[in-house]
Amino acid sequence: MNEWAGRVRDLTSFPLPGPLCLLMLLLPLLSPAAPISPAGPISQAYSLAVYMQKNTSTLLQTYLQYQGSPFSDPGFSAPELQLSSLPPAAVSFKIWHALDDGERLSHAQGAFLALTQHLQLVGDDQSDLNPGSPILLAQLGAARLRAQGLLGNMAAIMTALGLPIPPEEDTLGLVPFGASAFERKCRGYVVTREYGHWTDRAVRDLALLKAKYPA
Repeated sequence: MNEWAGRVRDLTSFPLPGPLCLLMLLLPLLSPAAPISPAGPISQAYSLAVYMQKNTSTLLQTYLQYQGSPFSDPGFSAPELQLSSLPPAAVSFKIWHALDDGERLSHAQGAFLALTQHLQLVGDDQSDLNPGSPILLAQLGAARLRAQGLLGNMAAIMTALGLPIPPEEDTLGLVPFGASAFERKCRGYVVTREYGHWTDRAVRDLALLKAKYPA
């Protein structure tokens, strides 16, 4: 028994070489991390976009209802109204179908970044123009939060695919604070309309990605 204990003491008296100890400590850190699958973020983004799509027409109709004539007139539509600070969602099918994953996500990322900022501006405008409209203000706030959520989902997808995330920019630029009530109503109309159009496009974009990267 004493002889066996002596042998154990002899073995433990020889410390591991310094480089070997360091290597054993670093091995867990140097092990390559498992690649992140884009399927999860794509599925989450798609579910959110579909949910948003169910509410976009309600937001637009509620907005128009509170603005008075001509906005609240039956069948009102003014597709010619645009904002230079907000990219339109409309694009030819040929160009849209030819986009690669990076271009598709980058366009959506830029659009929803602009929409979150524009929806904040429209909410401020409506707080001034229609302070007694809690339903409209609540819908505008919810739309902005959902756009922010989809923006985060898009960033997660791009990270999983190894794509660069565009830097966050001030898309509004200089806002004319002296704009008339009619001009602000027109601005809000374009924003709520394009919010719906970009949500429709996001659903189509994400459906393609969902099929390409199944869970």
